[in-house]
Amino acid sequence: MRQEDFKMERPGLVNVGDRVEITEGKLPNAWYYTVEPAVAMSGNYTFREKIKSKEGIVKDIKETDRGFYITVAFDE
Repeated sequence: MRQEDFKMERPGLVNVGDRVEITEGKLPNAWYYTVEPAVAMSGNYTFREKIKSKEGIVKDIKETDRGFYITVAFDE
């Protein structure tokens, strides 16, 4: 089980336990992931860190000074 954090701009877009799909985007030297439909976005990953799964389950939602973060668990 692999868990990754995604930044979400406002609350209520997903709930703990929701199954979510992610899409992969490519930068010149990194990859990033978006929880669809544009709910939250990951940081950048190197080739070795890429997420292989295309869907996961929301395990946690946290509110911080910098915004909302969701933790998504993937079967990897």
